[in-house]
Amino acid sequence: VHLAESGGGLVQAGGSLRLSCVAAGGWQSVATMGWYRQAPGKQRELVASLSMSDGSTSYGDFVSGRFIISRDSRENIREGVYLQMNDVNPNDAGDYFCHMKWRDRIWGPTFDAWGRGISVTVSE
Repeated sequence: VHLAESGGGLVQAGGSLRLSCVAAGGWQSVATMGWYRQAPGKQRELVASLSMSDGSTSYGDFVSGRFIISRDSRENIREGVYLQMNDVNPNDAGDYFCHMKWRDRIWGPTFDAWGRGISVTVSE
């Protein structure tokens, strides 16, 4: 399983950015896809997660309604998610990692896949 992230870069404080993650490879089912972030000197933390079965979402407390995770519904994409980031602030800067929890067979164990990460920089 390979996760390809895009959409990172420089954004002005108060601005918006949209991250994209596209999954490729072989799996029987995907449980969740989501985004984590890691700032320098800090632990990786959950930004947003989406259940691919029922569409339920969860967000880190710091999101406070500013970010939205959604499914990529393009026909040529097997699985993917977007992270719409609004009203970003300097504390949102860091490396953002796409994550996918998947199974290779029905009722089998889940596996974790991670993207390489993309950088988000916020200017004052």
